[in-house]
Amino acid sequence: MKRILSVALILLLLMMPLTLTACGDEGELQDGYYTAEASEFHFGWKEYITIMVKDGSIVSVEYNAENPSGFIKSWDNAYMQTMLHTNGTYPNEYTRYYAGQLLENQKADGIDALTGASSSYDSFQKLAAAVLDQAKKGDSSTKLVDTGASE
Repeated sequence: MKRILSVALILLLLMMPLTLTACGDEGELQDGYYTAEASEFHFGWKEYITIMVKDGSIVSVEYNAENPSGFIKSWDNAYMQTMLHTNGTYPNEYTRYYAGQLLENQKADGIDALTGASSSYDSFQKLAAAVLDQAKKGDSSTKLVDTGASE
């Protein structure tokens, strides 16, 4: 009986560090879906980022904007043509670029702004920081962010 009790105690002590680390390190991303969105519409659009975290890593990123009716900015061909000719880029290009950089880097730091989309870059940085903070906390509620003026 003492032997069984000793083995059980040893197993319990060996498992203790595993259970303590599984409680969630404040710096690690928790698995799930997380969204941060602008608190207000700017120039008719509200930007947002949604990420999916699996096994502690970002595996999917969607960055875009929608108008009050839910129409997605990167689908607006007229807007795309106007912005391309005046700014040299357009929503479908810069939203995919910024989202791809967040996915690749696994953090918002070190992502360069695209010429012609610097205002959206500023919003992206604020939204990315907020969504990553939500993922660290494991808080799947939508985080509203004051992004200021954007394109």
